[in-house]
Amino acid sequence: MNKTKGNMYDWVMPWNPLAGECPHKCVYCSTKSIMFRPSCKKKYSGELRLDENAMKKPLGKGNTWFVCAQNDLFAQEVPQEFIHKIIRRCKEYPENTYVFQSKNPERMFYIGVLRWPEKNIVGTTIETNRHYLGWSVAPETIQRAKEMVKIQGRKFVTIEPIFNFDIDILTSWIAQIKPEFVNIGADSKKHNLPEPSPEKIKALISELSKFTEVRLKSNLKRLLP
Repeated sequence: MNKTKGNMYDWVMPWNPLAGECPHKCVYCSTKSIMFRPSCKKKYSGELRLDENAMKKPLGKGNTWFVCAQNDLFAQEVPQEFIHKIIRRCKEYPENTYVFQSKNPERMFYIGVLRWPEKNIVGTTIETNRHYLGWSVAPETIQRAKEMVKIQGRKFVTIEPIFNFDIDILTSWIAQIKPEFVNIGADSKKHNLPEPSPEKIKALISELSKFTEVRLKSNLKRLLP
């Protein structure tokens, strides 16, 4: 089990060629926490669009890029043309590894293996197995889990921010996905989420560790005194 000191994505570099407001409108979205910066507010507000300057960025070789780290490239509202252009740009730098994460993995599945860059790893967020209203308009977590099972290749799951859950169900979902690793993190921005007890979190970590690597974000310490 790995414990990260801060950002659990410190093993990747962000590349954000998709601008505009994410259609999923998650109240705990990390992008909202940087909207106080004028440049970020300008970039991540309004209609979805390509950031042409980012698209021209040389991606080098031997890097691991988190593609659209501040948005969801596979949200249903994102034009297919944008997805293909961004993936084609990745393919121009085949010596890199590209990380794609979406709360709409059904659309990732239909992209198909022939369209992905050769070196890729895909993931989704599954905050809980339970149904909670009002926190997001993204596809339900049960649907995300089902679609991730279909996807072949390297995969991961992120449980952040962690909501209260049913351990048997959530563990079963993730086991079926067969991820290389699972990230677990807590809410950092005081959104008053329905959070689990320390005992449940420890039990989840124990169960997941039986079949995959578990990476804990430092903000989880607030829930694990």
